[in-house]
Amino acid sequence: MPNTDQRIQDVYQTIVAALPAGDRLRLAALILNDLAQPNVDVIDTSYTWTEQDQLELASFSLQHATSLFPDDEEMV
Repeated sequence: MPNTDQRIQDVYQTIVAALPAGDRLRLAALILNDLAQPNVDVIDTSYTWTEQDQLELASFSLQHATSLFPDDEEMV
């Protein structure tokens, strides 16, 4: 039995790709609206950024910018 990724590709190639663009957009909207329902447990949030991750990224970005432009007093 093919793995999930292969089955998804097969469905897309045999059914979805053959649809006109408007129908594909309506299908995409149906899928996205279904996923946007409040009780969806299939969304993996383990890859989301924590507030600490965002602070560390901002700090690193500022340090890196300072190292690239050490003599610039003001960036416009």
